[in-house]
Amino acid sequence: MNRILLVEDHERLARLICQGLLEQGIASDIASRMDEAREAMAQVPYQAILLDRGLPDGDGLALLQYMRTSGLDIPCLVLTARDALRDRVEGLDAGADDYLPKPFAMSELVARVKALLRRPSECRPLDPQAGDLSLRPSMGALWCGKESVALAPAEMQIMLLLLRHHQEVVRRSMLEAAAWGISEMVTPNALDVAIHRMRRKLLLIGSRQNIVNVRGCGYALRENELDK
Repeated sequence: MNRILLVEDHERLARLICQGLLEQGIASDIASRMDEAREAMAQVPYQAILLDRGLPDGDGLALLQYMRTSGLDIPCLVLTARDALRDRVEGLDAGADDYLPKPFAMSELVARVKALLRRPSECRPLDPQAGDLSLRPSMGALWCGKESVALAPAEMQIMLLLLRHHQEVVRRSMLEAAAWGISEMVTPNALDVAIHRMRRKLLLIGSRQNIVNVRGCGYALRENELDK
């Protein structure tokens, strides 16, 4: 399941947007301030950002400019009541991929978000690979050669993060946030259970890769020592 970040301080509107997107298979986390959004983006590899301009701690375009100058090439749709031509131009010049004035129809918002999600970031391949593994999110499957295995949505997000940081240690908090978002409550051992299932699936498809527990830090996807 795709996961996006909605930066919107109007609580009721944020809930309505999240519900409308969830009905279309798009999960959302909500941040009501720019500082909350920065913290969320540091934890979760979001596929897109929906950004309001009128936030309690300033103009949302400041967050967008921060993203672009920091090299975060996440597709961004600006939502705002400011619908003058000058405002739209400012948003696009700041790095927005699309601009939707309020009020809007939910069907149009969903269509625009889906269009954003079809635009892969230049630095992130659609089907990431590492070692003998190839992940195909569109198929919900992990491949090793000609063998494949289906991954649950949470497992898919965990594997995406591990593949993108192949050989590196990924913190538990980042893996949990990627799998279940920053707002969903999960049991303390949910990640360990998911990792256990994924290790069995790696064995099932005959991969030389293994998910290694780096005690006190997190997990890393690395090649088995015996196979080197």
